[in-house]
Amino acid sequence: MAYWQEALLLLAAVWVLQAYGTWRQMKHYRTMMRALSQEWPDGWMGAGNARGVLGKGVIALVVAAPNGTVRAVRLMEGRSVFAKFRPFDIGIGDRLDEFAARAEAMTGSAKGRGQALSKAIEQIRQAQSRQAEKQSQQPSTSYNPSPLETTTA
Repeated sequence: MAYWQEALLLLAAVWVLQAYGTWRQMKHYRTMMRALSQEWPDGWMGAGNARGVLGKGVIALVVAAPNGTVRAVRLMEGRSVFAKFRPFDIGIGDRLDEFAARAEAMTGSAKGRGQALSKAIEQIRQAQSRQAEKQSQQPSTSYNPSPLETTTA
C-alpha cells in the first residue's frame, strides 16, 4: 500500500474515533441535563458555553430554585471529547444576582468559567421573563361577578 493510502486510512480512522467521542460527549450532556431536570423539576435551568482559542472550552449548567437561589452548578471543561461534567460548589445557595456578580468577577484562567456561567444565568433570566410575560397575558382566574349577578338586600 502506498504511503498516501496509509495516511488517508489513518485520517479516516481518527475521524471515526473523533465522531464516536463526540457522540459519547453529547450523550453525557443529555444525561446530565435529564438528571438535573428530574432532581429539581421546579425552578430554572440554564446552559452556557465559552470557547477558548488555545485554552480549554467550558460548558456550564446552572439550576436555580423558584425563589432565585442557585441549587446546583455543573461544569464541563477540557480540550477533548473526554471532558465530563463535574460539580462546581462555589456559590451554591447564593441568590442569582450574587452568583452572576461572582461569575463576572472571574479572571485569568477562570475567565472561561465566568463567561459560561454568565451565559447560563442570562438564559435563566430570559426564561423567567418569558414566563412572567406569559403569566401577565393570561386572564385572571378569580371570580368577578358582573353587576347583574350582585344582589342588594
